[in-house]
Amino acid sequence: MASLVRKLEQFVRLSAVDHAILSRASSERVRRFAPRVDIVREGEKPKDVHLILSGWACRYKQLEDGRRQVVSFFLPGDICDVNVFILREMDHSIGTITAVSTADLPREFFDEVAAQHPRIATALWWDTLVNAAIQREWTMNLGQRTALERTAHLLCEIWLRLRLAGLTKGDSCEFPLTQADLADATGLSKVHVNRTLQELRAAGLIVLKGRTLAVPDLDRLMQAGLFNPNYLHMDHEGRQLDAGIVDAAAG
Repeated sequence: MASLVRKLEQFVRLSAVDHAILSRASSERVRRFAPRVDIVREGEKPKDVHLILSGWACRYKQLEDGRRQVVSFFLPGDICDVNVFILREMDHSIGTITAVSTADLPREFFDEVAAQHPRIATALWWDTLVNAAIQREWTMNLGQRTALERTAHLLCEIWLRLRLAGLTKGDSCEFPLTQADLADATGLSKVHVNRTLQELRAAGLIVLKGRTLAVPDLDRLMQAGLFNPNYLHMDHEGRQLDAGIVDAAAG
């Protein structure tokens, strides 16, 4: 829950009541998944919205011959498709990368939030718009950036999203993605990903050891990836709705 609150409060400061509502929702229906399994498959009827409490997951599409395209990564604090339960069936799959814990959020939670907790509702709309912006940036990545640029861009995005969730330590973070995962996300072959990572290492832009990524100079990595963080909308755009301001005005 802490990662979700940290992320939403990049948009608007929530009240103690808002925190309590989110805490309750994230602790009532918790499930745990092993690494490299599906949480939900394409074609299944969605019943709940999944909040990632811990671990890494991804959204992906797969062709009949097994070729896979990762279209987004889910990190702790991410919600997989707000209101997806209104659809008849899933048009993509969500799979784990590491061991993952989720909280299943039912339709009733979103009905309650919409009716009684406007700050949370607005913050969730913000989160939905940020996710759409990320998808647009991924399309730009696949269509226009070079292999080195798209890899550097993806690493910048993951780094900033982890920092937003309070999951970085100094210049390092957990990084469980394999070269196959990166290939599936960037539209490159595993050989090309390996070569690109070697280029980034040789330039001193990243240090990859085991399951840890270090970014010694984020600005340089951002320059290499032609990275503009504006699409992540991290600058407290909903400050006029902050709990303190709204509550004071109401009083």
